[in-house]
Amino acid sequence: MNKSKIIRLYILLGVLVVACIATFAISRHEEEKELIKNSDKIILTLDSDSVTALSWEYDDTTLSFHKDETWLYDDDEAFPVDDEKIAALLEQFQEFGVSFIIEEVTDYSQYGLDEPTCTISITAGEEIYEIELGAYSTMDSKRYVSIGDGNVYLVTDDPMENYEVEISDLIKHDEIPDLSDATGIQFAGTENYEIIYEEESTNTYCADDVYFTDNKPLDTSTVGDYLDTIDSLSLTDYVSYNATEEELQAFGLDTPDLTVTVDYPVENEDGELITKTFVLNIGRNQEELAEALESEDEDAEYNVTAYARVGDSQIVYQITSLNYTNLTAVAYDDLRHKEVLTASFDDIYQIDITLEDTDYSLTTTEDEDGTTTWHYTEDEELNISGLKSAINALEADSFTEEEATQKEEISMTVYLNNENYPEIHIAFYRYDGENCLAVVDGQSVSFVSRSYVVDLIEAVNSIVLN
Repeated sequence: MNKSKIIRLYILLGVLVVACIATFAISRHEEEKELIKNSDKIILTLDSDSVTALSWEYDDTTLSFHKDETWLYDDDEAFPVDDEKIAALLEQFQEFGVSFIIEEVTDYSQYGLDEPTCTISITAGEEIYEIELGAYSTMDSKRYVSIGDGNVYLVTDDPMENYEVEISDLIKHDEIPDLSDATGIQFAGTENYEIIYEEESTNTYCADDVYFTDNKPLDTSTVGDYLDTIDSLSLTDYVSYNATEEELQAFGLDTPDLTVTVDYPVENEDGELITKTFVLNIGRNQEELAEALESEDEDAEYNVTAYARVGDSQIVYQITSLNYTNLTAVAYDDLRHKEVLTASFDDIYQIDITLEDTDYSLTTTEDEDGTTTWHYTEDEELNISGLKSAINALEADSFTEEEATQKEEISMTVYLNNENYPEIHIAFYRYDGENCLAVVDGQSVSFVSRSYVVDLIEAVNSIVLN
């Protein structure tokens, strides 16, 4: 046999061997494929109430919990575990269903189960269940799972979505109730006074006023915004879940900058309204504060780390500097009306105006159908939209008790359909190039932008000079 024939023979033999190997591989692959089948099988049924221990490991994280009436963290039983969050972790295994079953598995590595991504251990009664989570099949959008019965399962609801958490995700945070209908507020600390709730009070001529301090009305909208600031606090960034006395001192919470106590109504099981109380303590880092007070930087104090604590809770949360500023802005001047005149125009039936030593009177008449018409002269109907806008724009830039010493720019007496406040006298005096001084019923109240007073004068002139 010549050399070329021998070479061809070897080539043919090589091709035959490769073909045999390929055929064997294909047959093995087909055999493995036949072991994968669709399934709606429930592979684990678990009574959550019977579970007494839960732990899991993933990456470098190990978390373990045991139940003694409530759930406790094995590494620190003082950690406030949220029972509902643990229940949510167990809920998936009450009836743990699968989409596919792979039987008689010999090579767990191809499913990522030789070194599981996560191993979950559950103790319920005398039984211990171990669930291993393997690789994630991007093709099927499912996770490979083993429960130790020799099979591998593909599950649609991936447990890893719930178990890839840190201990901080399982804390039982303090809750802030709905305070929008608060019936009372008390401040202690940087401010010390009480706000009461009173409908149809005789201490105001504004029908919307329901919050008062020392018989003085507060702006309902501003008080509501303040309560919203409390409601919207994000109490999640805790700095200590079991604060010691030393920590409370360091956080400025042993003697808080401000303690806010809010009374609010809730409905009990019998459908009756009862009053509950919510307490919020606010403090600042004492070391940082001491440094800020010594600093020449005007913004240093604003940037001091701030904290909040609900009642006597052992959890302390860090809050933003903006939250601290908003929560401690509770002085009377912060919560009172900014408007010089808070009465509704629907309650006004006459306005007497004095401008440049000349008196003018705007009056109303009411038709049979209840329509109110304004007049400057008897025969002419008056459009007061410009005057109304100018009066509504008169707001305080700041409050003051300083007495007026300069010329009166304009004054007006407003007559109301109100038994308690039948009339209100408001005068604006020159103060400086930017402000006028507003005096209400003889008492200095606030500085108002001079431009707003000029707008009022022009609105009056547009009526009386036409």
